[in-house]
Amino acid sequence: MLPNRLKPGDTIGITAPASPVEKEKLEQSFAFFENLGLKIKLGEHVYDQYGYLAGKDTNRLTDFHQMIADRNIKAIIFARGGYGTGRLVDKIDMELIKKYPKIIWGYSDITFLHTAIHQATGLVTFHGPMPASDMIKKDFDTLSAQLFKQLFGPTNLIYSESVSPLTIYREGEATGKIVGGNLSLLVQTLGTPYEICTKNKLLFIEDIGEEPYRVDGMMNQLRLAGKLKDAAGIVIGDFAEAEPNVHPSLSLEEVWKHYFRNYKKPVLAGFRIGHCFPHFSVPLGVKATLSSRTKTLQLSPGVY
Repeated sequence: MLPNRLKPGDTIGITAPASPVEKEKLEQSFAFFENLGLKIKLGEHVYDQYGYLAGKDTNRLTDFHQMIADRNIKAIIFARGGYGTGRLVDKIDMELIKKYPKIIWGYSDITFLHTAIHQATGLVTFHGPMPASDMIKKDFDTLSAQLFKQLFGPTNLIYSESVSPLTIYREGEATGKIVGGNLSLLVQTLGTPYEICTKNKLLFIEDIGEEPYRVDGMMNQLRLAGKLKDAAGIVIGDFAEAEPNVHPSLSLEEVWKHYFRNYKKPVLAGFRIGHCFPHFSVPLGVKATLSSRTKTLQLSPGVY
């Protein structure tokens, strides 16, 4: 299920389903959206704070539901990630999302919402940079900004080595829906009603602040849960701030080689998707093709 495209003059809603938002940082992003010809409506509780959360669960959930139901809001852009979306998923009105499907955009902790919403409704959602955590930085680059334009019309995306060097861990070519996101959040879905389904799909992973031994443990959990075996291929995004503090240590490259040395499906790494710049935004749930021969990831449009 594809959401409707945006057009100049449309209103986007910004809400905070996870960690608290700094007002100054969020407001610095407004000019970007206004330059795209978009109007902005903030959630009533976007600046709330309740410990490490952006307000009480009920208020964060209410903001999200109100923006889904509001026909004047054509897209929901989450202000930031952090922590907290997993506390909301079992309370989200999925029937409301089916009734009023629209663009939903964010990443990191938002992975829990992406996974739950797509599996419950079939709606394609977007893994991309967020206003209060990424767009306020002076290094928010041209490519990251340009990729927002995929929301204004059906766009076939091709990620090639013109964006960044790519490393092949296993050769091959595979086509399937692309799913996934933040590795630690994907692991949190296991054993819940929202457990990530990777059957015949391209599994995308990224993370930040996780040392190699931690990545190793999470990959092993996915392996034991059958998620690597089920996948059609693996897309390894950016793993920022992953330098080991425990020595001696394996490198991330050694971790990838361990899990994929006997893999029978394509595995490519080096994609600038995640906590990085440029941040290549991707629609999750669309048909995609990963090829080691051309060293590309090709993605179908995420809107119609």
